[in-house]
Amino acid sequence: MPTFFEKIRFYLLQKRHSITIKKANIFTTFFIFFFTIIFAYLLIIENYHDYERTLYEQQKTDSLNWSVNESYAAHEQKLKALLVKNTLAIGTLAFILFAIMLGFYNIFNTLLQRDIKAFLDFFQGTAHNGQVLNPNSIFFKEFQELVGYANIMVDTISEQKRDLKELNLGLEERIKNKTQALVTINENLQKEKQFSEEILSSQKEFLRYTVHETNTPLSVILTSIELFVMKNKKDRQLSKIEAAAKNIFNIYDDLSYLVKKDQVEYPKSAIDLGVYLSSRLDFFSEVAELSKLRFEYTAFKEGVYIYFNETKLQRIIDNTITNAIKYTLANEPIEIELKAVGIFVELSVASKSKEIKNTDKIFEGNYREEPKREGFGIGLRLVRTICDEEGVVIGLDSTTEKTIFSYKFKMMGE
Repeated sequence: MPTFFEKIRFYLLQKRHSITIKKANIFTTFFIFFFTIIFAYLLIIENYHDYERTLYEQQKTDSLNWSVNESYAAHEQKLKALLVKNTLAIGTLAFILFAIMLGFYNIFNTLLQRDIKAFLDFFQGTAHNGQVLNPNSIFFKEFQELVGYANIMVDTISEQKRDLKELNLGLEERIKNKTQALVTINENLQKEKQFSEEILSSQKEFLRYTVHETNTPLSVILTSIELFVMKNKKDRQLSKIEAAAKNIFNIYDDLSYLVKKDQVEYPKSAIDLGVYLSSRLDFFSEVAELSKLRFEYTAFKEGVYIYFNETKLQRIIDNTITNAIKYTLANEPIEIELKAVGIFVELSVASKSKEIKNTDKIFEGNYREEPKREGFGIGLRLVRTICDEEGVVIGLDSTTEKTIFSYKFKMMGE
């Protein structure tokens, strides 16, 4: 069973978030008064019990000795008077003690409330003007120690506020300057972007015009060579001119495709891969002979069709053949083969050349295994782009003995 004091403690803990100092004062006053009443009551009860014991003993004595000077009734009257006098004395003393305790309590409580009010005013004023608290205005020593800590806290907060204010002003200025610098940079970037776009546009126009204007003289050169050969015997110098023109023609075709590929749609059609490959080998045979090379073409069967765009197919075959002509060692054959691999037809071009050490980069733009070799490095990159677009599987195997480029096209009807 919880005791009385435990009940009071439990009640106070329940009320600790809502009780005020005024309520606490009223409760304390009532508590002191209550215990004063109990104290006086216990003294009076004890005095009454003494009175009854004394009266009882006197009654026994009087019943044995009738020669006493005073009668029992008179003695009882005196005891009652003494009881009343003691009771009044006890009550008066109890209330005097209550008044003294209450007075001291009120004095200390007033001082306590004054110190608390000083702290409340201090914290309320500090929030706006950073004022400090005078320790001489505080009565209790414990609160005086708190004043020192509170003033240190105020000084620290004030200093931090000043530092933050200065930092904020500095940041605002830096942000302003940085923003202005970014605006200037952005304006310059916009101008550079516009200038770059103009250059790129001019470059595209120039390239488009150049490609267009190159076609006519190249066609005239090749046609003139064919007419001259029909009437006269071909000599070595004319063969060199024809080979050079065909190389230029291949570069022209690459540039023409790059210029038009985003504006022109390239439709697909059924192409006899063997027949088309033979025509391209005939076209480059003069170039191969001039480089002291020869083609060795092998096909597993005739009439092998693929569904492909002819312009894109020409870019794959022409760039692979010209690349083989450029890098194959003199007096070595260039082996071209068509063979079936499941539902695919595989075109392979093999020749003896220097080993390609970095096969992953050979299809990247402007990359060449031999930097001294002439060229723009766009041919094989263009081949990779077309193969990725059309789902053609590229293979490359290079050793000191032989380098093999292979392409797998899906056969029609499979």
